[in-house]
Order: sequence, then structure tokens, then C-alpha cells
Amino acid sequence: MRCYVFPGQGTQKKGMGRSLFGRFPDVRRRADRVLGYPVEELCLENPERRLSETAYAQPAIYVVNALHWSAAQEDLPPADFFAGHSLGEYSALFAAGAFDFETGLTLVQRRAELMSRVSGGAMAAVVGISEQIVEETLKRLDATGVVIANYNAPEQFVLSGSREELARIKPVFEQVEGVRGFVPVKVSGPFHAPAMAPAAARFRTLLASVDVGALRTPVISNVTGRPFGSDAREVRELLAEQIAKPVRWTDCIRYLRDAGVSDFTELSESKVLTSLIDRITSAQEPAPGPRRDLIERIRREVLQPEIGDEALGFDEDASFRQLGLNSIIYVRLARRAGTALGVPIKPDVIFQHRSCAALADYLLTRDDVTRAAAPEAPPAPAREYQDERVTALLRDCANGTLSVDRTIEAIRALA
Repeated sequence: MRCYVFPGQGTQKKGMGRSLFGRFPDVRRRADRVLGYPVEELCLENPERRLSETAYAQPAIYVVNALHWSAAQEDLPPADFFAGHSLGEYSALFAAGAFDFETGLTLVQRRAELMSRVSGGAMAAVVGISEQIVEETLKRLDATGVVIANYNAPEQFVLSGSREELARIKPVFEQVEGVRGFVPVKVSGPFHAPAMAPAAARFRTLLASVDVGALRTPVISNVTGRPFGSDAREVRELLAEQIAKPVRWTDCIRYLRDAGVSDFTELSESKVLTSLIDRITSAQEPAPGPRRDLIERIRREVLQPEIGDEALGFDEDASFRQLGLNSIIYVRLARRAGTALGVPIKPDVIFQHRSCAALADYLLTRDDVTRAAAPEAPPAPAREYQDERVTALLRDCANGTLSVDRTIEAIRALA
């Protein structure tokens, strides 16, 4: 199966789309009418370095993505899925038929304007360490204003927060064992973080008046890591949430792989997403046995006590939202998961990983949970006793040759 993916902000550069504007002049003309300025000039000449500004970068990337999609329709076979990273999600929805080109560009332009108004923040990529180590380091530094905004690959995350906080934690992260880089991202604000909540709320109001059509091809949501549903209200809500919620790109690609996608094509001059996908798909996956066992334990020991036997047949990829769970139930589920696995688990972990499979995959990346969830090895008397006669007696007891009383008596006699 085949998936086409579209990049987002950060991939803008002078000269992008050069080979395609002349090939698809109608796209350029329609974009100019919506934007009110010549988008080809913006992309090819970058006057006053405007591509570094969110208000200009996002519409420009959307237009260039649309040019690549136009070329793909002529040059490439149809796709089975679409996905886009952050801003690229709008290109994916446009390609799938959720809205026409002009509607998508209008949304992107308004989104960019709202996001650009949130000042004082920045983003930086941390490369080389696991999610657990990133979280532990942020906690150790008491960097409460910094969050993981992009889960780009198993060992690549983007942090979002104030410029001052990112500057403060940068030298510490660079000294963490395994870190290969702490790199600023070319954006103008703390995207996909709580600081963007006001922009998300205003964008939600705008989206309420937008018609969203049925998707001709499934599109994977950045917020859930699963396909958008058929409900237009859900699509609008997820687009609003995406501004202030993390981009779960790793979950998106893992879902697509599990769905049978083996061919990913990035419709862009950039190959940023291609590199991330390679890292995700080449990462060692959890062994089928432990993963399956953990999913069953989540059903049986975490969900079943709360919702009854329905949990035993609950689809491993289905969202917990389908159960109608409220915030109190998420707290109780976290407590049950912590008790069952013997390690503390926060309610927001349950909320963020909303299916049995996603929760199991997350838990299997944590050493403390993996150790606690693994079945205990059977006792090995030979390692406890050096006396071979005692070992022989214990084995005879274990296989039923000797009774427990007779074994104890024999061991006492040896002593």
C-alpha cells in the first residue's frame, strides 16, 4: 500500500516550487487571488526574508505542496492514505477532498495569522535520546514551561516553550549522554503547546463555518495518530486542537505501517519526512509476544474492572473515547495501570495514548514498565544452592518424586 506525505513549516526555503509554478499556472493564479500578493515571487525571491515569518511561510508551503500534489496526480499512481506533518495536514486533507484549494489556503492563511500573534516562544529539536530521557531531563530541570511538541521519531523530539527557558536548558541537554543535537527550529512561536490555546480557540470559531466534505482517501490525524473519522465536526475539532496539541508523527507512521503501507512518498523538494519515516520504520519494534501480552493485561487488569467484560473484546486500536470515559475515569485507569504494572503512571499518559495498542507501545519503551510487566522467571534452585545434593532433592520435590515433608527431612539430615 502507498501513502503520500506532505511537510509542514520549517521546510520553507528560497526557490521552492521553482520547477512547478510554470507547469501549473492555474494554481498560482488561484493562490494570488486568495492571498492578495504574488506567491511565486514570495517563494522564488523571498523578498525582505518573509519566508522566515509564519504569516507568509505557512501559505507558501501549502501552495507549493499543492503544486507537488498536482504533479503527483499526473505522474504517480493513486495513494491509499495521506498524511501531513503539522501544517502539511491541510495539504493531505485537500488532496483527500475535505475542501477545495481555496478553502484550504484561506484556512492556512488565517491559521498562520493567529499563530504568528503568539510571541515570546520558540522550538528546538532534541536528537539522540528517548522520550523517557527527554521527560526526565525536563522534570529534573523544572522546565515546567517546556513541552514535547513533536514526536517526530523514536529519538527525535521537538520542544516548545519560551526562548528564555529553551536557552537555559540547551547546555544541559547537550551534556546528556546520547544527545546528538539541540537544534533551533525555523518557526516564530511555541507551536503545538499550551501557549497556543488562545489561537486554537479563535481558530475553532472560524472552522465552525467551514464545510468539510467526505474524504475520498483516509488521512491520518496528527493529534490522534489515527485516521480522521467521517464526522465533519470531528475533523474541524481536531484541526483546532492540533494548534496547541503535540504532533504525534511517530504514531501516525506506525499506524500506517500496521495498516499495510510499505511505500511512503514525500511530495516535496524537502526529504525531512522521508528521513523521519526511515528512522521510525527502521527502529526495532517491540517483540510480538510481550506486546500482545501487555495489550491483554491492559484489557483485563485496567479496563475490565472499570467497564466490565466489554473490555475483553475492545479493539486494541480503538480510542478510549468510544467508552465515554470522563476525566475521573482516566485517573482511575492510571491508578489501576500503576497497580497492575507496579510503577507510577500519570492520567495524562492514559489520555494521550488512548488505545490499548498505543498505551502498550508507549509502556514498552519504558524500562521500568517492561521489567514490571515481564512475567517472572521460574525459581531456579540450582542458583540458590551450591550443594549438588540439595539441588537434587529440590528437583525431586519439584517433579513429585519426593514429598515436601520428605524433602525437608532429607535436607535437615544433610545439614
